[in-house]
Amino acid sequence: MNERQAILQANLGEYLQQVSGGPAGVSHMQPLAGGASRETWAVTANLAGREEHLVLRLDMASSMNAAAISRADEFRLLQVAYEQGVRCPRPRWLCTDPAVLGAPFFLMDLVAGESIGTRVVRRPELATARAALPAQMAAQLAHIHAIDPATPGLTFLPRPPAGTSPAQHIINQMRQALADLQSASPGLTAGLRWLEQHQPPAGALRVLHGDFRVGNLLVVPAGLAAVIDWEFAHLGDPLEDIAWPLVRDWRFGQGHLRLGGISNAEPYLAAYEALTKRPLAREAVTYWEIMGNMKWAVTCLVQAQRHISGRDPSIELASLGRRSAEMELELLTLIAGR
Repeated sequence: MNERQAILQANLGEYLQQVSGGPAGVSHMQPLAGGASRETWAVTANLAGREEHLVLRLDMASSMNAAAISRADEFRLLQVAYEQGVRCPRPRWLCTDPAVLGAPFFLMDLVAGESIGTRVVRRPELATARAALPAQMAAQLAHIHAIDPATPGLTFLPRPPAGTSPAQHIINQMRQALADLQSASPGLTAGLRWLEQHQPPAGALRVLHGDFRVGNLLVVPAGLAAVIDWEFAHLGDPLEDIAWPLVRDWRFGQGHLRLGGISNAEPYLAAYEALTKRPLAREAVTYWEIMGNMKWAVTCLVQAQRHISGRDPSIELASLGRRSAEMELELLTLIAGR
């Protein structure tokens, strides 16, 4: 255990004692894989003689995306989603005082399951899960999209400016991000122009998870156990969420399986249509798949800049910069196919 982890563990134990109103302590903390946007730790806590397994979500020094919601807002959204039956971890405690652990954080119940995409798409013991996941993913996404955007307490969710379509709003954000990075990319520039000129009709604004894909799902042998990592939730066109798990980078080496490296897309899309009674224009799905590859291409450049700037030194963040070229090729290939 390094010095920082020891301090986190001791301070978290003191915090739990305060909020639980009884004897409490933390016997073990272990960083969880992933966490490019937030630190995530598995925590074993002792609360009044009971051993509880929790997950700590802690802010990093910088954010991968200025549109990411705060820990307090992510906690509130999790409360609403959990209460409405979405498969997500139960949120437990929220702390916005940076004096406790150095940054805002919250704690939620630990849900067992595999989230590492390369394992989800390949491990033999998850073969049955891969067969079940398309319908299960569609069901959870339909459930999320059914959350009323006017639900009290959800007014914080980012949304497009009045008079701006969800697609145009994202295009404007991507252009600004590239300008801020001072990054000149003819391919991305051409892609943004194509996206601007071929926008499908916008759907009604709905609550979106914002990063719904293999890698942000906890998977057990029976299938989907929980939807995690809600920090990019916002109001937008549901097709944005629907197409996001089709982005090539979320196939984890299984490029021939369009849905997250686990399946063809059609069973997933058909299941969503059956549950929501809303038909999905396949050309519109492909448009949002192109948009998703564009978003990830730009985000990879932003991630790399976090390392280059020295704010968050990380080989993982640095390595993401090269992925931008792969997404650029994918989106241009999809556009050529249209």
